[in-house]
Amino acid sequence: MSSVTQQEKARLMKLATYVSTTVALTLIVTKAVAWFMSDSVSLLATLIDSCLDAAASIINLLAVRHALAPADKEHRFGHGKAEALAGLGQATFITGSSLFLVLEAISHLWHPQPIAAMPVAIAVMVLSIVATMGLLIFQKHVISKTDSTAIKADHLHYKTDLLVNAGVIVALLLAFYGWEGFDPVFAIAIAAYILYSAWEIAQESLDLLMDRELPVEERDQIKAIVRAHPEARGLHDLRTRRSGTTTFIQLHLELDDHLNLRQAHAIADEVEASIMAEYPDCEVIIHEDPAGLIEEHPEFAA
Repeated sequence: MSSVTQQEKARLMKLATYVSTTVALTLIVTKAVAWFMSDSVSLLATLIDSCLDAAASIINLLAVRHALAPADKEHRFGHGKAEALAGLGQATFITGSSLFLVLEAISHLWHPQPIAAMPVAIAVMVLSIVATMGLLIFQKHVISKTDSTAIKADHLHYKTDLLVNAGVIVALLLAFYGWEGFDPVFAIAIAAYILYSAWEIAQESLDLLMDRELPVEERDQIKAIVRAHPEARGLHDLRTRRSGTTTFIQLHLELDDHLNLRQAHAIADEVEASIMAEYPDCEVIIHEDPAGLIEEHPEFAA
C-alpha cells in the first residue's frame, strides 16, 4: 500500500463516496426509465441493485466521515469500526434485495412476458457498464492509497455489477429472439451472485469488528522488522488488528537483562520507528521484557 498522509487518505475516501453515490443515482434514473419501457425482470434486477448501490454509497459516505473523525475522550481508539458497520449494512441491503429479486424472477419464470423497447434497454445497460468501469478504476486507485474497508466493500459490489449488466444484455438479446424464459433465469443467477458478494462483504466486516489478526505474511514481516534490530533478543505476544485505516500493533520485546530502563526504552523507540516506517498509519505499543526471564506464554502468543 502506498504511503500517503492521513489528510490525503481522508480526501480520497470522501471523494470516492461522492463519486459512487453520483454514479448510482444517475444509473437509477436511466434504468428506471428503461425498465418502465421494457418490463424486463432482469433489468429490474439491475435497477434494484443500483438502488442498493445508492443506499450503500450513502451509508458509506456517512460512515467514512465518521470513521475519519479523530480519536476523542469516549473513543480512544478512534472511530474506524464505523467502516465495518457500513459494510454489514451493505451486506444486509444486498441480501434482502436478492431474496426479493428471486421471488420476482420466479413469478416471471412461470409467466414469461415479451420484452419491449429493446434498443433503449440495451443502450442503458451499455451506459451502466461504461460508468461502472470508470468508477471501479477510481475506487481501485483509492483502495491502493487507503486500504479502506468501506471503499473495498463498495468496490466489490460494483465489480459484481459488471457481470450483472453484461448478463442482462445477454438475457435481453435472448428474449428478443424468442427466448423470454432466459430473462428470469438470468435474474435468478444474478441474485445468487449478489448473495455471494454480500457474504464476502459481511465476512470482512465481521473480521474487523471481531479484531481479527493481520494476515500471517504481515505478522511475519513485523517479526522480521523487530528481530532485525541488533539489540533485540526476541519477541512474544504479538497482537495485531485493524480499525478503519489504522493498524494497531502490540508486542513484548525481549532485551538483554543488564540494560537499564532508559536504555531499554531507547531500543523500544527505535524498534517502534522501524515498524512505523513500514506501517505509517499504525499505533505501536511495546512492552520491554528481560530476555533471561522465564515465563509461560500462550501458544497463540507468538
